[in-house]
Amino acid sequence: MANNKKMVEDITSMEVDFAKWYTDIVKKAELCDYSSVKGCMIVRPYGYAIWENIQHLLDAEFKRTGHQNVAMPLFIPESLLQKEKDHVEGFAPEVAWVTYGGSEELEERLCVRPTSETLFCDHYKNIIKSYRDLPKLYNQWCSVVRWEKTTRPFLRTREFLWQEGHTMHETAQEAIDETEMILNIYADFCEKQLAMPVVRGKKTDSEKFSGAEATYTIEAMMHDGKSLQAGTSHYFGDHFAKAFEIEFQNRENKPQTPHQTSWGVSTRLIGGIIMTHGDDNGLVLPPAIAPIQVVVIPVAQHKEGVIEKAQEVKERLAKQFRTDIDISDNSPGWKFAQYEMKGVPLRLEIGPKDIEQNQCVLVRRDNREKTFVSLDELETKVTELLQVVHDGMYEKALQNRENRTWSALNLEELIQIANEKSGFIKAMWCGDAECEAKLKEVAGVSSRCMPFAQEHLSDTCVCCGKPAKSMVIWGKAY
Repeated sequence: MANNKKMVEDITSMEVDFAKWYTDIVKKAELCDYSSVKGCMIVRPYGYAIWENIQHLLDAEFKRTGHQNVAMPLFIPESLLQKEKDHVEGFAPEVAWVTYGGSEELEERLCVRPTSETLFCDHYKNIIKSYRDLPKLYNQWCSVVRWEKTTRPFLRTREFLWQEGHTMHETAQEAIDETEMILNIYADFCEKQLAMPVVRGKKTDSEKFSGAEATYTIEAMMHDGKSLQAGTSHYFGDHFAKAFEIEFQNRENKPQTPHQTSWGVSTRLIGGIIMTHGDDNGLVLPPAIAPIQVVVIPVAQHKEGVIEKAQEVKERLAKQFRTDIDISDNSPGWKFAQYEMKGVPLRLEIGPKDIEQNQCVLVRRDNREKTFVSLDELETKVTELLQVVHDGMYEKALQNRENRTWSALNLEELIQIANEKSGFIKAMWCGDAECEAKLKEVAGVSSRCMPFAQEHLSDTCVCCGKPAKSMVIWGKAY
């Protein structure tokens, strides 16, 4: 057990240093490594397996709702990027440029894509001619580059993996319906697959995506009370379509401009999983995306028949679950700590006495609760317990959010809460960007979203005292 103790000590407690705790887990659970390119990360097999499971589940949902995958170029000509003024101004500080091809200077600089609205628009103008060509429901899985000044693995890196959907629609309402549908897909995925409670809402104009008419968001609360923007969905109206001269013949045989959306989630979700569910012993992974859902650990494996029985159990479970077995010569205590570090939802222990009684022990990662299970009921019990683990993780995360959500009726209250507590602050807002900027200046909080589920806390703005227009969730964010 000495090895077990040492392994746990190697992780800084989140109560001591939350940022160091996060970095320790990312490294020691072997999710990623630092690259020789500053600000970029190497996603290691275990981290990439989590992303593959996220990708698999979301991709199926996109296809179920009629979307098709495509692949766009990595490079965007500067002239193309310049076509939408607000968009290019929003991304200009983060753009990486290619100026040479081989040994020759390029006639026109190429942007390494930070996002692909302009590429999709350039393509759509060639293939959308009639209302019969709509809607266009495209998505791509790729990497993008944004030259961030401050980086942290998964949360903010200069190159990251994501999916970006880009759709064109016949009417404004169809496009708005698309953005809201996608946001709900993201929210349901976070809650039902990642056990991560989220608030669904709309961004203020100051916080919306560059070039968008409206940005919808899901905001999740991390262990430390900070917010993580877990996914966004944008309604562009016809701004991009007009800039790129995209027109189609409508049902009255007249020229019309289509309406556009874009939406995306990224490997930032992995950071969100760590900071929502992890503890001082390592990862705690939601069963739906865990690379290993059940790990089989033989106890007293040197005794006759133990390894053989453990392998038999592993083969049974592997038909239904992502299952692994550890028959290395490491001690059981070391193995327990190792797979706790990796966040495996269920650990199955089986030894000579268990074999005699036709049973095994199942241990939950989220709370270490042990259950003795008959081998005759194994698959059924594992199915049940994986759901119980998910539900327990969700409730714990939800309780954290409820315990760290506060209400403020005036500026003094809001500043006091922001200085003394961590979490979400609900407060009314008049809609004026000056008040929004003042709250960031004096309290260090930004508007996270205007929740769809509005509450009427008072009649007046928390900042200026003028009539309020909406309730906003304010907070500090990653």
